[in-house]
Amino acid sequence: MKNALLQMHLAVLLWGFTGVLGRAITLDAPVLVWYRMLLTALFMAVILFYRKQWVRIEQKDMLQLTLVGCLMGLHWVAFYGSIKFANASIALICLSTASIFTTLIDASLHKKKIDLRELSIGALALLGVFLMYLIPEIEKSFAKKPITDPLPYRNFGIIAGVVAAILSSLFTVLNKRIAAKYPARTMVFYEMGTGWLLISLLLPFQFLYSPETTLSLNLWNLIWLVVLSLCCTVWAQSLALNALKHISSFTATLSVNLEPLYGILLAFIFFKENQELSWGFYAGMALILLSVMLQMMRLLKPSKASPGYIEEKGGIE
Repeated sequence: MKNALLQMHLAVLLWGFTGVLGRAITLDAPVLVWYRMLLTALFMAVILFYRKQWVRIEQKDMLQLTLVGCLMGLHWVAFYGSIKFANASIALICLSTASIFTTLIDASLHKKKIDLRELSIGALALLGVFLMYLIPEIEKSFAKKPITDPLPYRNFGIIAGVVAAILSSLFTVLNKRIAAKYPARTMVFYEMGTGWLLISLLLPFQFLYSPETTLSLNLWNLIWLVVLSLCCTVWAQSLALNALKHISSFTATLSVNLEPLYGILLAFIFFKENQELSWGFYAGMALILLSVMLQMMRLLKPSKASPGYIEEKGGIE
């Protein structure tokens, strides 16, 4: 049990590093995602060949995996775009609203009744995002002297972070439909591959929009991309899947919901992001985290977890 908890928290800590690495890697967001999906697909292919774990995917399920992979690619572009526009802390806390959107989207797609408590919790999370957006603007308008904002594109980052959360919710709900049918690594391989193809098709637009965009890698960008793909995706997923065999779904979800806190703490340590954030960020973060905890407590009952829990979110972050 102790080993399982350590494995789960190490996996969550590795996922928390994705925000820090997203800031450390100096590539534009679409290029970063292009490399991450390519490297992850290659690492997964090596593991599947070595362990002889290839599984045939039915055609209708392949179409769904393709859709999930495309959504995942767009989600990562929005997430890393949020980091580039604002910082890792804002991107991570906006992404933590995904669990609220997942509940609402799942209810809408499956024609479930949404009760007032769900709407209230969702409204609380959105109010937190709104405070992060609004308070800095109010401070600027009432300031007697012009304020130098350390994050001039903060609002674009918040919007991109919320878009990333919505896209994450969509692919989580879609993955849920087939998570129990196939091994997680097989699903991740196909999702990474199809997502990479979509980003490849969209990259020319990035070059048109921003001609200075480059695919060339310096040594540190290459190192961080390998760490991001191998450690924060492949290894983290393996740790989480092993841990889920021995801990309850409640414990697993509680651990995963610590990811933004780990990520923000790491961003404070490595990039001093606490010096870039106003009290509006902390007020919004408090409301968002409260909404996530309320949603988790409302929906979950302590029970034996299954690997599908991680498969539903692609096993990655």
